[in-house]
Amino acid sequence: MKYGTQTPYLAAFVIVQDAAGKIAFVMRSNTGWMNGHYGPPAGKVEKGESFLAGAVREAKEEIGITVSSKDLEHAITVHRYSEAGNGDAEDMEWVDVYFLVKKYSGEPHNAEPHMHSELAWLDPKNLPKNVIPAFAASIQAWAKGDNYLEYGWN
Repeated sequence: MKYGTQTPYLAAFVIVQDAAGKIAFVMRSNTGWMNGHYGPPAGKVEKGESFLAGAVREAKEEIGITVSSKDLEHAITVHRYSEAGNGDAEDMEWVDVYFLVKKYSGEPHNAEPHMHSELAWLDPKNLPKNVIPAFAASIQAWAKGDNYLEYGWN
């Protein structure tokens, strides 16, 4: 049976904090989308993969840390509308689920130098202008205690 509902893209994000409360961000480069901008470690959830499994995988792929799904805590869910541009050929709808990493092993580093030019620790209360706007809004909403955000919708 087919339904006439939205079929959004899905993405899993990890929020990794240092002792001072700064959050790990990667600087996008050579990706074809928002190069020169920071974003938290994240990626599309693959077919047959849960949000938790996607977050575990992305933490390892992007910043080289090993995380167990039991050490992830839901932070915020974002229903995001993204207009065409910045590398997107069409308007897209996303469901982004962010998880706070409570415990991990390994040292966070730029594990994908072919896609990111650096890993930086940024203050969520004072993010630079070149953080991807939707992701900055999501992190800021979470930092003030929200667990749900709609972004980009008219």
